[in-house]
Amino acid sequence: MLTVDFRLLPINSGERVMDMGCGEGRHSWHVCSQDHCTVYGMDMDEVSLQKARYVLAMMCAADEIRANWHLLKGDTQTLPFPDGTFDKIVCSEVLEHVIDDEQGVRELVRVLKDGGSIAVSVPCHFPESLYWRISEAYHTNPGGHIRIYKENEMIDMLTRNDLEIYAVRYKHAFHSVYWLLKCLVGVRDEQALLPRIYHKFLAWEMDKDRWFFRKLEGFLDNFFPKSMVFYLQKPVREVVTD
Repeated sequence: MLTVDFRLLPINSGERVMDMGCGEGRHSWHVCSQDHCTVYGMDMDEVSLQKARYVLAMMCAADEIRANWHLLKGDTQTLPFPDGTFDKIVCSEVLEHVIDDEQGVRELVRVLKDGGSIAVSVPCHFPESLYWRISEAYHTNPGGHIRIYKENEMIDMLTRNDLEIYAVRYKHAFHSVYWLLKCLVGVRDEQALLPRIYHKFLAWEMDKDRWFFRKLEGFLDNFFPKSMVFYLQKPVREVVTD
């Protein structure tokens, strides 16, 4: 399940791409299968990195990888890369976990090349606020969300850090329903019937990728999306010469 639309963040041959907060690697897998580039996936969670490494290794064995890839453990607040390292950056569902999100954005901008592009996604305000009201466990789990963003707050933070927005999209309405069900019955109850049935539908739908359900979810994304995705570019600085 991709949150970032790579038609809006196209990856070109030879580029360096960072997947910050890569988790188990869903965006890294996609980029690695598409073009001859170099992908750096980074996350704080060692178990997620191990799962991402396993899938990428299986893809390599099946000759499905066209990119060079590296997986690193690290924190967006202190990125171990020189200024202007990356042509493209994906930062999907990360900032809501970060203690100093402003510093995280500054670091992402620092390692992005002038003229480079970045996609940043966070949970939408309305469903996230609803989940917090219904279930304290939803946001008090270890590694859970520590803040809720309004769209204008995200736009302000991103633009004051030298980024220019060129597109905003809304995604994953079907998953909004899943988390609503989880919060209603208890997010830690893995045996609850309704979420388990609905999760099977989500897995089936993602596997089959049916046109009807894609269109339906796209329509519902206008009303109850789980995530908002911002596509931004770092301006090219003018070189001043004497």
